[in-house]
Amino acid sequence: MNGSSAPREVEPETAGAPRRPSGPHPGILAVVSLLLLLAGLVLTAVLSGGQQFVSPFAPSETVATFFRDNPVAVRVGAMLQFGSAVPLGIYAATVYARQLRLGVRVPGPAIAFFGGITASLMLMVSAMLIWVVSRPEISVDAVLTHALAFLAFITGGVGFATGLGLLVAGMAVPFLVLRLAPGWFAWAGLVLAAAAELSFLSMTIEPLQFLLPVARFGALVWLVAAGFVLPRTRAAANQAVTRARR
Repeated sequence: MNGSSAPREVEPETAGAPRRPSGPHPGILAVVSLLLLLAGLVLTAVLSGGQQFVSPFAPSETVATFFRDNPVAVRVGAMLQFGSAVPLGIYAATVYARQLRLGVRVPGPAIAFFGGITASLMLMVSAMLIWVVSRPEISVDAVLTHALAFLAFITGGVGFATGLGLLVAGMAVPFLVLRLAPGWFAWAGLVLAAAAELSFLSMTIEPLQFLLPVARFGALVWLVAAGFVLPRTRAAANQAVTRARR
């Protein structure tokens, strides 16, 4: 009997086992997703002449006027936001497969996969709603435009942030428990995940809306780093555990 108290969740590599494809690099996927999202924000501001994207909490006519006056800027931003959701979904699938291949036997991978797909879908829905309100046939109706703007906000804000928080938490917990990454990095992820999950409170407590950009961009930056930190093989994972014990 082995008396070691080492965690058993990361199983050793089977000798002579065939090497399976590792899929796209998660760090690069996260970089692409983040850059597309930022590019959408920047280009929307540039093409609209430096105007700030209208808040759905503004008066209905103000919201409708912004979309009527800046249809091209809004559509470009929506297109890039939709595009950023695609590598995010692939990231979630890749990380899920990577963690299973590493022998991680905790709920984290499934939670991360669910959260990542949720975040990706919410971002897509938000982008499609933004595209719809950019159409002159829609933006001519101030009340309808305002309603769709609220839907775009709640899906791309609370919906996206909540899913993103689950993705981060599902990676950060195995990082911490199995010592696959530095402890401070795992704890930083858990803090960001908590902020993302608490952002749902902003649905009734509007001052908490500051959590939305913190969760969205803070979590995406963390995911970029996590994609490069996550070990590619079981041997690398076991080496990370050994280093953490020293």
